[in-house]
Parts: sequence; C-alpha cells; structure tokens
Amino acid sequence: MRKWFAISAVIVALDLYTKSLVQKAFAYGEHFTVTSFFDLVRYHNEGAAFSFLADAGGWQKLFFTAITAVAIIVITYLLIKHQAEKLFCTGLALVLGGAIGNLYDRLTLGYVVDFLYFHIDELYWPAFNVADSAICVGVGLLLLDSFKKEKPVAAR
Repeated sequence: MRKWFAISAVIVALDLYTKSLVQKAFAYGEHFTVTSFFDLVRYHNEGAAFSFLADAGGWQKLFFTAITAVAIIVITYLLIKHQAEKLFCTGLALVLGGAIGNLYDRLTLGYVVDFLYFHIDELYWPAFNVADSAICVGVGLLLLDSFKKEKPVAAR
C-alpha cells in the first residue's frame, strides 16, 4: 500500500512545487517562449479540465471540490482493495496524486494554476500542469489495464 500512496505523494509534491515556482516567476497571463511549440505561462483555471465551466458564476468551484473529494475516497478504497494489481494501482495512484494537487489549489486559491502551454503555430492546446499530466497518464494506464484483463466466459 505504501508504494501507491508514495507515488501519489510524489505527484502532489512535484505539482505544488512547480506551481509555486510559476507563481513566483510569472504574473498572471505572462508567457515565456521555451521552444517553437511550447511556452511557460501562468493561467488560473476556475473550471474543470480545459477550463470547462470556468465562467459558470462560482457554483462550479464547490461542485468540482465535492466531486474531487468523492473521487479521492473511491480511489483510496480501490487502492486498498486491489493493491496487488500493479498496472491498475499505478494508474489509480497517478490519478489520486493529480486530484489531490488540483484540489489543494482549489481549496487554497479558489482556482488551479496551469502553466504548460503547447501549440502548433497559432493552434494552442489548453494550458495544464503536473497534476493534469498525472491524471491523463493515470487514466491511460487504467484504460490499458482494462484491455489486459481476462473477460469472464458468459454462462449458457
């Protein structure tokens, strides 16, 4: 069990540390071009993934906080129940760490700090952070795990 929570803790620490660095180095909306396809920025996301419902008037903050809290409880239960399933638990641990990192921002700041900004010419992907990255990789591992599981033979 400890290794799964350690993975989550590393994600939370990296997420909070990188967000702290960005908050100290950048004013809101400031850009720093790193390559022709990647910028460092400082944006505040008051919604969910890709700023979904960011302009909903405020109710979404409580809603996403509640959803995240429930997800953390469910993921913790699944980690305890399936602790021997390595791929499944690695995916869950990454999602858990990302969820906690973004929840911390939402509770302490009222928004999530995003700073990784990829683009091709003038086509920009929404800014994201370490927590979002961990969640995406974790979900990918969970999907991969779902394809690897043997399906029970249907009774006739």
